Amino acid sequence: MVDWPDRRFLNLVGTEHPIIQAPMAGASGVDLCVAAIEGGALGSLPCAMLTPDQVREQVIEVRRRASGPINLNFFCHHMPADADDSAWRALLQPYYDEFFVEPGNGGSLRLPFDSKMCGVVEQLRPEVVSFHFGLPDAALLGRIKAMGVTTIGNATSVEEASWLESQGVDAIIAQGFEAGGHTGRFLGADPAAALGLLALLPQIVDAVSVPVIAAGGIADGRGIAAALTLGASAVQLGTAYLHSPETPISEAHREKLKEGGTVFTNLMTGGLARGLRGRLVDELGPVRDEAPRYPLASAALSPIRAAAEKQREYGFGPMWAGQAAPLGQPLPAAELTRKLAADALAILERRA
Repeated sequence: MVDWPDRRFLNLVGTEHPIIQAPMAGASGVDLCVAAIEGGALGSLPCAMLTPDQVREQVIEVRRRASGPINLNFFCHHMPADADDSAWRALLQPYYDEFFVEPGNGGSLRLPFDSKMCGVVEQLRPEVVSFHFGLPDAALLGRIKAMGVTTIGNATSVEEASWLESQGVDAIIAQGFEAGGHTGRFLGADPAAALGLLALLPQIVDAVSVPVIAAGGIADGRGIAAALTLGASAVQLGTAYLHSPETPISEAHREKLKEGGTVFTNLMTGGLARGLRGRLVDELGPVRDEAPRYPLASAALSPIRAAAEKQREYGFGPMWAGQAAPLGQPLPAAELTRKLAADALAILERRA
């Protein structure tokens, strides 16, 4: 029987399959993490919008319900100084009027990894810690590495991958522009120069010595087999899992996955992220200069989103998804994980 072509990731983290369930803030949580672990994948918890106490509670719950390695994911962006968002609020004013809400600063901002959160990680001792938008400062990263956990960074270019390796990460995600959610770009490259996974992955594989994890546009066994053939040691799947019942997304979001048609937009947070079109994107266009820098745009938008969703209108909040969304299969996450692995292995066996 054909084995996985590169077992370095499996040996590093101890999972059955070279699959990571992507940490999708707002679209995943304990239930999905548990199911992914049960299916043989690396289960992930998105922690950027959680308090330290919430992270602790969720990890305890996952440990109670599942036996297997867990990945805690954190963001490492730099919070911008208070910005003048008057132009953004003016652009949103017709929606404040329509939904009878006042401009405000509601909602949960995505916060960068800090010393307090690092202390919680030291208490919880997860098997894997992954970072988006670069890495924390050297002192915090040193504390994480001193625990002996596996560290993973996210790269959207060869330059970013090489930098991550120089900082001592154990594995690197190659995130193609097909991926849903926020692009992890952190070294300031022009977004217009972003690479698709088929071009990015082999270049990163050739440039670094650590295991590479492919992400972006992978939703079935064919995609997994292709990524592994191009040199990936594992894949990270997000949108593929959005079709599963364990994801806490709206039915509107779930239905739109079948249509696809994603775009990069900065309207939801101020940062470029790939998602499905909704009313806000359709009416304002996907990218606006008025939106303040990531993650501040979400604060002024939050009251509109909350009011609209009370009326079951979901076009004012993020509906993140990657370009392969229509390829997804509406299976329970554990069953989906096992099926994707089996399908990929069958393809690799035919090619052997």
